[in-house]
Amino acid sequence: MFRTALRNVLAHKARLLMTVLAVMLGVAFVSGTLVFTDTLSQAFRNQSAKSYDDIAVAVSTAPNQQDPGATPGLSERTRQKIAALDGVADATGRVSGFAGVPDRNGKLIGAGWSNKGTNFAPGKGGKDSAYAFTAGQGPVRDDEIALDKDTADKGGYQVGDQVRVATNGPVETYTLAGVFTTEDGAVNAGGSLVLFDTDVAQKLYLRPGFFSDINVSARPGADADRILAAVKPLVGDQADARTGKELADEQAKDIEAGLGALNQMLLGFAAIALFVGVFLISNTFTMLVAQRTKELALMRAVGASRRQITRSVLAEAGLVGLVASAVGFVLGIGLAAGLRSGMNAFGLKVPAGDLVVGATPLVSALAVGVLVTMLAAWLPGRRAAKIPPVAAMSSVHAVATTKSLVVRNTIGAIITALGAAGIAGGAAKGGDDGRMLIAIGAFLALVGVIVLIPLLSRPVIALARPVLKPFGVAGALAGQNAVRNPRRTGATASALAIGLTLVTGLSVLGATVGSAVDRMTTDQIKADYMITMASGDGLNRAALDAVRKTPGATAVSPQQAGWIEVKGTFKSVSGVTPGDIEKVLNLKVVGGSLGTLADGRVAVDDKTADKQGWKVGSTLPVEYSDKKKGSLTVGAVYEASEFVSPLMLDSKLLDAHDPKPYIPQIFVKMDGGASDAAEKAVMKSLGDNPAMTVMDQKDIRDQFGGVINMMLNIMYGLLAMALIIAVLGVVNTLAMSVFERQQEIGMLRAIGLDRRRVKRMVRLEAVVISVFGAVVGIGLGAFLGWAIGETFKHSLPNYALVLPWGRIGIFLLLAGLVGVLASLWPARSAAKLNMLAAIKAE
Repeated sequence: MFRTALRNVLAHKARLLMTVLAVMLGVAFVSGTLVFTDTLSQAFRNQSAKSYDDIAVAVSTAPNQQDPGATPGLSERTRQKIAALDGVADATGRVSGFAGVPDRNGKLIGAGWSNKGTNFAPGKGGKDSAYAFTAGQGPVRDDEIALDKDTADKGGYQVGDQVRVATNGPVETYTLAGVFTTEDGAVNAGGSLVLFDTDVAQKLYLRPGFFSDINVSARPGADADRILAAVKPLVGDQADARTGKELADEQAKDIEAGLGALNQMLLGFAAIALFVGVFLISNTFTMLVAQRTKELALMRAVGASRRQITRSVLAEAGLVGLVASAVGFVLGIGLAAGLRSGMNAFGLKVPAGDLVVGATPLVSALAVGVLVTMLAAWLPGRRAAKIPPVAAMSSVHAVATTKSLVVRNTIGAIITALGAAGIAGGAAKGGDDGRMLIAIGAFLALVGVIVLIPLLSRPVIALARPVLKPFGVAGALAGQNAVRNPRRTGATASALAIGLTLVTGLSVLGATVGSAVDRMTTDQIKADYMITMASGDGLNRAALDAVRKTPGATAVSPQQAGWIEVKGTFKSVSGVTPGDIEKVLNLKVVGGSLGTLADGRVAVDDKTADKQGWKVGSTLPVEYSDKKKGSLTVGAVYEASEFVSPLMLDSKLLDAHDPKPYIPQIFVKMDGGASDAAEKAVMKSLGDNPAMTVMDQKDIRDQFGGVINMMLNIMYGLLAMALIIAVLGVVNTLAMSVFERQQEIGMLRAIGLDRRRVKRMVRLEAVVISVFGAVVGIGLGAFLGWAIGETFKHSLPNYALVLPWGRIGIFLLLAGLVGVLASLWPARSAAKLNMLAAIKAE
């Protein structure tokens, strides 16, 4: 039976080509993911270990700059004491924070959050072991800096050039003293690194004479644990001291955890691709078995048992899966290499290192490919074994009985109903529990629809017949052929339906959330501009004062974030400018007046007021961040807004209790509205600081919507593999269907159907099947998108379901295009058939 299976594989290798491609692509996705994440993990682990190679003990602290009397970090005296310990070779102090460098056009180099500044800390030889200089030297004066090589190249800077550097304070100009290479994580993430003289860095980020970290290197033969024991009493409870090995191991675990999440996500999409491939494989073997009915019957007649027939089909599947897995594994290695190169091309540098091709990706690839192929072929093999020898010898193919169809449809209806109930129940429940219920319901609904899809094919495709009428005989024949074998049509359409269910669900969800965010921005922001720091840090008071002096600015208010304690409960509060806040934000007042903020009163949002039982005139005992106590009277109640905290105070009142206010945003209203001239005026008032972002209302909408669109595009890209396999399924079904219908096509040609109309018939059949799958997938996807949206609608203001009809229309058009493209080869093969030879074919 094994020899028979091998002969059948070799005899039908052309017909098995699409199956090989489907398995190969799925396996490539799996093996590529495993190799890619293993490579990243090894590269980052090596980088982490390398960064701690020369560090015996690392001391770190979280400086407290809010309390003027608190110790801001580790002092120079502490560093000197550590350096004098037995076994210590050196103790290097570090201090760091945000530093941004613009390019020649004034645009910030890097992403903001990954732009970093730190101090150059030369040792006894005048070198800092953390940085290798390719040009010039480290900064040794307060007007000098050094840049990492990537940033210098992007900005076109050379040693001796004047470079503007933005920190959380005013922009300063420095002389570029040197260019260096480094394995710093900020640079590898696509950001920049600026080195300052130590005194300058301390003034910028902490206080003179203090460090946030101290790295201790050991003399040869010294024990790190003994050094750690000696360091701990010197730093006390204000700092965390650990050995370099402990930190390297902890960072390695963090890397594993982070990449583990990426690995699971990619493998999830690989599983979707393989699940779609199951339908292609099952369809292929079902058709092959149908074409070999007489052969299988003859084997039964000469003594082959049902079990042997099933094993023969599974052996064929195993051989196909083995070959496809081997090719897919090699392709996966190439995919992993391509992904790493792609990350580098997008500025996300991956540390140097070889591709890691271990045993796990190889075993997983072979196991997944072979098992998926054999699993998909098991049902066709079982059906083949049940064909009665006499019926098969008589060319009477075993068709599905009425009982089997009733059982299938009943099971499908029950599973679909359970899935729909789970989805609807999850939508009603909401929250994380609701989303989990929706996930279970979605799986059941998808399985149920796949079981029911042959039953759905006849009524749904019947609706398309009027559209096929203009195509005459070719259109009529295409409509009939599409429903001739509902199971085959259903299996082919299922592959497209699965992919489009996920794509449509994501699109509905993205359009709904995007629309809500857009309305939230449009409805609540009156300001012409919103100013933020590119780093995500807060703006300082100097920036606020500068903006207020902008020519043409009619209203300026910060959204200053702070907190107060009310009756033992911490409440977040926004510091704003009374009189201006109403001009920059659309805050609907439901009681009192926001003008009372100028009198030292507090405004409360309606949700907090209702929950706490507060109203206009209520007196609240409060404690500020500096521990001073007082009382506030409620002067206004307003509808809750996403742009301010539940409580609002005059920013001057918060400033009195907070020496370093945190200002995430500043809102500006300009005379005459937003314009290029107005934007330039605002930027000029800020000293053309590249680290500060000035956004108009469109930019604000794009900032929120851009994240949603980026996530959608990533999801579309990851689902592309599943859709490609679905297309291969359509090609495969049509090609094998044409082979089966050689005699029929020959007869049609003989009675006058020319080659042009034969091609048209096959193409229209492909389009009908593809659009049928798309309709089912879009319907189920829209239902899922609605349900998931319902679970968080209460946490998103202005939520309302939005069906992206434009995208849905594009999906349907693409499904039709898929049908046309998938039919090119089968249609050409059908048209080229010799009618006499085809009529004689069995």
